Amino acid sequence: MAKKALGKGLSALIPDNPEVDDESSILQLKITDIEANENQPRRKFDEEALTSLAESIKEHGIVQPIVVRREGTGYQIVAGERRWRAARIAGLKMVPVVVKDYSDSQVLEIALIENLQREDLNPVEEANAYKVLMEEHSLSQDEIGKRIGKSRSAITNSLRLLNLPSQIIEYLVSGKLTAGHARALLAFQDDKKKIEVANRIINENLNVRQVEKLAKEKQRIKKPKTKSAEICDIEERLRNILGTKVTITHSKKKGKIEIEYYGIDDLDKILNILEKQ
Repeated sequence: MAKKALGKGLSALIPDNPEVDDESSILQLKITDIEANENQPRRKFDEEALTSLAESIKEHGIVQPIVVRREGTGYQIVAGERRWRAARIAGLKMVPVVVKDYSDSQVLEIALIENLQREDLNPVEEANAYKVLMEEHSLSQDEIGKRIGKSRSAITNSLRLLNLPSQIIEYLVSGKLTAGHARALLAFQDDKKKIEVANRIINENLNVRQVEKLAKEKQRIKKPKTKSAEICDIEERLRNILGTKVTITHSKKKGKIEIEYYGIDDLDKILNILEKQ
C-alpha cells in the first residue's frame, strides 16, 4: 500500500524517512531503559500480529530504529511502540533507536500520523487523538487537518463519533462497526434507535448504504415538513461564516438556532467570529 501523504506542518516536522537521518545517529539502548508513551493514540495491539513480528525480529532484527525522546532518567517512545513490544516478546536486550527532542504536542502528532499511515487506529482512538490535540494542545480543527493532511470536515466527522452511545463506541473499538456505519447512525436522533439499528447492522450484516436508507426513511416519517428555501439559505450562510454545522428550527412565532462545536478551542473560534460580526 502506498504511503499516505503528510500534511505540510507534519512533513516539515518529520522527513520522508523520519526514523533515520544517518547511520551515525542510531544508538543501541537497553530495552528496559525505554518506556511506552501512555498518551499515544493507539490503545489496542493485536497479539497475533505482535507474535508474528517478534518472529521476524528474531530472524532479521529490527530493520527500522525506534524513535525516542529523553524522559527523566530513561527514554520514552515517540514512534515504533509496536516494534518495541515485539522486541520484548522476542527477548531482545538492546534495540536500535534515534533520539529526538520533541515536545508533548509533537510526540502526539507523530504518533497519530504514524498510526494513521499504517491504518492501525480504530475510529474511536483516532477521534480521541484529535480531541486531545484540540483540548490539551490548543490546536484548531483547521490546524490539525493541515498537519496530518486531512480536510477539516474529516476531522469534524471523526469527532462527532464520540457523541455516540457507549455501546456503539464499544462496537467501533471492537471492529463490529465501521466508521462509515457510525456516521450513518448519527442521523438517528434517539440513542435507543441508534443502538437498535447498530445491532441490526451486526446481526443482518447491513452495509453503509442500507443504513443511510433506513435513516432517510425514518426522517421522512418523523419530519414530513420541509424547510423553506429562505431558512435553508440562512442555514448555509451561517455554516459558511462559522465553519461548522448550523441547524435552524423555525415556526410562525419563534425559532431555534443550534450551532455545533467540538472542544473549547472550537467554541472560542465561533465566539470570536460572532464578536466581529
